[in-house]
Amino acid sequence: MTGVVVDGRTLSYDDVVAVAHHGAEVVLADEVLPRLTRERAVVDDVVDRQVPTYGLTTGLGTRSSYALPRDELEEFSVRTVRGRANAVGDPLPVPLVRAALLARVNGIAGGGSGVRPEIPTLLVAMLNARVHPVIPEVGSIGASDLCQMAHVGLVVLGEGRAEFAGQVLDGGTALRQAGLNPAGLGPKDGHVLCSASPLAAGQGALALHEAAALLTLAHAVTALTYEGFRANTSPLDAQVLGLRPAPGQSRAAGELLALLEGGQLSDPRHARRVQDPISLRCAAQVHGALHAALDFADASLRPELNGCGDNPVVLPDTGEILSSGNFHTPALALAFDTLALALTQTASLSAERMRRLLDPAVSGLPANLSPYGPERSGFAPLAKTAQALVAEIRMLSVPVCTDPRHGADAVEDDSTNAALGARRLATILVRLRQLLAVEAVVAAQAVDLAAPSTLGRGPRLLHRAIREIVPRLDDDRPCGVDVEEVHRDVLGSDDVRSALRTVVQQSAARRALSSGLRDVGVPPESCTHD
Repeated sequence: MTGVVVDGRTLSYDDVVAVAHHGAEVVLADEVLPRLTRERAVVDDVVDRQVPTYGLTTGLGTRSSYALPRDELEEFSVRTVRGRANAVGDPLPVPLVRAALLARVNGIAGGGSGVRPEIPTLLVAMLNARVHPVIPEVGSIGASDLCQMAHVGLVVLGEGRAEFAGQVLDGGTALRQAGLNPAGLGPKDGHVLCSASPLAAGQGALALHEAAALLTLAHAVTALTYEGFRANTSPLDAQVLGLRPAPGQSRAAGELLALLEGGQLSDPRHARRVQDPISLRCAAQVHGALHAALDFADASLRPELNGCGDNPVVLPDTGEILSSGNFHTPALALAFDTLALALTQTASLSAERMRRLLDPAVSGLPANLSPYGPERSGFAPLAKTAQALVAEIRMLSVPVCTDPRHGADAVEDDSTNAALGARRLATILVRLRQLLAVEAVVAAQAVDLAAPSTLGRGPRLLHRAIREIVPRLDDDRPCGVDVEEVHRDVLGSDDVRSALRTVVQQSAARRALSSGLRDVGVPPESCTHD
């Protein structure tokens, strides 16, 4: 795997996934260390001149009016880390710790922190050596991830705890066994290690990457349900959607039609009825809202992932260190809440589509999709599992950005809960994938019973992948294991995800080619289709 070059400006979600989940090597861009050296000279100058500067020559929070003696600045930096390592709970998963470390390194690399270059160099070495600080899961209120990132600072000092080579060791031992040395902290370094919102940014990047993939899966599972239900695709028509261009709906409809391309349902005249239930008829509107929520989250997260969240910030061009509010993340927290709500809407729709497939009065298929009809349970009990998943997702989607909160009296009187908003997304996404697996198992059975002569490319691919590991339902059997296998080995498969994306991309390419040929007067029928 190629390394991820960190420059503070261009870190992508794919980069975060590569480092967090696949252990990609991290390399600082050539310009980073000279940039940090230049900024550090400003810090040293301010210290030498004893200019009153928050968190550097003064205390923090309510103690910001207290001037620190020059000979205490290094020790104050160490106390800043030790005094804020107050998070509690189970350790965060290693991929999330790696994502947070990468986000913090990238935030430092872009400039503004004034940290000594040795600090990000050690953080990169820890990532590459797989020394992972133990960070408890609870402690951030979104006014920087102070109480959690301080646990990273402890390991940098050679204290705290870290996981290395499958063991949890004290921080100094973990560093030594990895061939690394603790770093001494100079003025401001301790505050930098605790500052910004790298946990929210790192976990947010992982969540957005997975949410985008799940949206493609939601389209594919919906398309499979369309095939089993013999749904009417006229609500996906561009002319219809153009009359009220709600955010994201045309994109969602285009991807659904791309997946259905090659099957009978591309022509609405092959539908079983003229008007379907809302859970099918309005899939483009609901999935489109999720597209829009992802766009909002992306616009809010990228500046956090590739920006400076420090306070104060160092400006080497003017030689100043200025107070900053860049650590505050209200837009990011709002975006995470919005994404959680949009995922909940998508989940509710999936559960309802699945229930419609089980109802013979609506679907025209045998009751509960059992070949034996109502004398068997079929998939009816799975409806309870689906509803339980929706209930948990709905509970987790309660907004957290408006909770009452406060920090240091009269100074830190607002926060955002951005890290909590990001953390709960991980559970929502797991539950949504399980729910889509429920719908996929049921939809595959519906396709078998409906027996359409031709399936669209996306449903055909998905149906084949499901049937490779899960047989069609004959007599009643435990179906939870089937759902788990589809959840893990189909919807969790990189190969399946990639193949579905390819189906959508190839369809878009064919449409673009067809449109170009029409523009130059060539009949679309002359285009080659696979």
